Amino acid sequence: MDDVGHAQAAIDIEGSADAVWALVGDFGGIDAWMPGIESCRVDGANRILAMRGMEITEALVGKDDATRTLTYAIVDGVPVEHHQGMVTVTPTEEGSHVTWDVDVTPEDMVGVMVGLYQQALAALKKHVEG
Repeated sequence: MDDVGHAQAAIDIEGSADAVWALVGDFGGIDAWMPGIESCRVDGANRILAMRGMEITEALVGKDDATRTLTYAIVDGVPVEHHQGMVTVTPTEEGSHVTWDVDVTPEDMVGVMVGLYQQALAALKKHVEG
């Protein structure tokens, strides 16, 4: 893949890493906190998201509770050749630091993806902090 783009969205949340991970690590529960997702259902290792008139299928690539890392790939429903996202929750003195990394082809989709993920992290922060 010649034109893979990479970006990272990040936010600090006043909530324990365990509490934030309980939300982020629930592969089938993203519709509880991510704006725009009308529904989420899990079918095997895939989650199928309904949002904005689209149906998007994401495959679970890996989940590591010890490092609080969830890795997934969009496999259908979005015009990308390759997509891999990784959300990581790290404990801090004040609560949690959450990063959402994305690798995507074509590279010109980076801005769209990181903008969406930054909005999602802001919604996660509001959900946790109230």
